[in-house]
Amino acid sequence: MRRKIAVVSLLIVLIALLTGCSNINQPINQQSPGIWSHYFVYPLSEFIIYMAHLFGNSYGMSIIVATLIVRLVLLPLMAKQVKSSKAMQELQPRIKALQEKYSSKDQKTMKKLQEEQMKLFQEEHVNPLAGCLPILIQMPILFAFYQAIMRTKEIKTQSFLWFQLGSPDPYYILPILAALTTFLQQKIMMGRIGNTNPQMAMMMYVFPVMIAFMAVAFPSALALYWVVGNIFMIFQTYIIYEKKDDGKEKADTGGARKR
Repeated sequence: MRRKIAVVSLLIVLIALLTGCSNINQPINQQSPGIWSHYFVYPLSEFIIYMAHLFGNSYGMSIIVATLIVRLVLLPLMAKQVKSSKAMQELQPRIKALQEKYSSKDQKTMKKLQEEQMKLFQEEHVNPLAGCLPILIQMPILFAFYQAIMRTKEIKTQSFLWFQLGSPDPYYILPILAALTTFLQQKIMMGRIGNTNPQMAMMMYVFPVMIAFMAVAFPSALALYWVVGNIFMIFQTYIIYEKKDDGKEKADTGGARKR
């Protein structure tokens, strides 16, 4: 768990440093300098503008469609995350047994515990960091969305439903929806995995609050991206786990018939 948090934190710092090198107030165009602006922000900005033209110049619809496309691209990675999370959860009793066996806090014992845990992961073909992969890929996309919104005049000045895409939601509806859908998505995921880790349970309540505070300050377009993405992930979680549960049920039924 600590290793995952460390990896994600390191990525956030690196992206923040990278994006900090570009001027957030400078309009994005093909001549914008810097790797981040040229290869991340500008293509996303152009794609959103192109999709908006297809939907009658509706940039809100464009962001929704762009979000769904991004989520569909990430779907195989999310399925891998589900598989990894489930595998890690199934290994928890054995990991706990190792922790009890090597409970001493001296350096030699702790090193032995790490070696035994790594050996267990290798034997079961489980990568403890695999669950971080979707987050690692999502963070650059989130930063790119933010800069594309702030640096693209067409997006920044357009309205959708009751809010202006380039400004925070004046009625706080999107921040509330962002927090609720984040909580619901995490709760469903933990319920399906059967995760009883107290740290994860705490994050299930802390993370939505963090998202709500961010959504209050950030442009509504970014909150819209987050809400649509969460709704997609809620349905995605049901679909992925339903398939896995059906497969497991069929396997158990087949095994029972053979007996």
